[in-house]
Amino acid sequence: MPFPGHTDGHRPKLFATGIAPLGVISIGIVPMGVVAIGVVPMGVLSLGAVGMGLISVAAVNMGVVTAGITTMGVAWAGVVGMGPIRLQPPVAAGLLGGARAGDAASTLMFPTRQQAEARARELGCSGAHPHGPGGATWMPCSTMEDFLKVHGNATGAGGHQHH
Repeated sequence: MPFPGHTDGHRPKLFATGIAPLGVISIGIVPMGVVAIGVVPMGVLSLGAVGMGLISVAAVNMGVVTAGITTMGVAWAGVVGMGPIRLQPPVAAGLLGGARAGDAASTLMFPTRQQAEARARELGCSGAHPHGPGGATWMPCSTMEDFLKVHGNATGAGGHQHH
């Protein structure tokens, strides 16, 4: 009788390696398993270049809890990311060399209007405006123009995209 989900009758190995290994612990090009480590890992815990998993740590990744350079998750930490909860662990902040997006002094996008309005007062403007796809986040100041007047292009706003 085949193992559920596997028509060849083989059970996943405890430890597997290769091009597309399937195992509880898998290491390879496209590893699949509970713990997947490789170029494009897919697992409950994924570590690699382009990861997908419940918990994913990769340069580019998707998952529930993610960390990487470009990341998308419910809770995430990274240089660029998307998701409702931004994690900024003290260790990561130290490795990045001080204040970065996510630190109180440099955060410019917020999940709530009230947080953006509080930051607006610190910057010297008032109000908040929706930002991002579908206005999912909030930025300080009533308009982007007002924000740029008080914050200038020091944030790299020259390459900033509006939605």
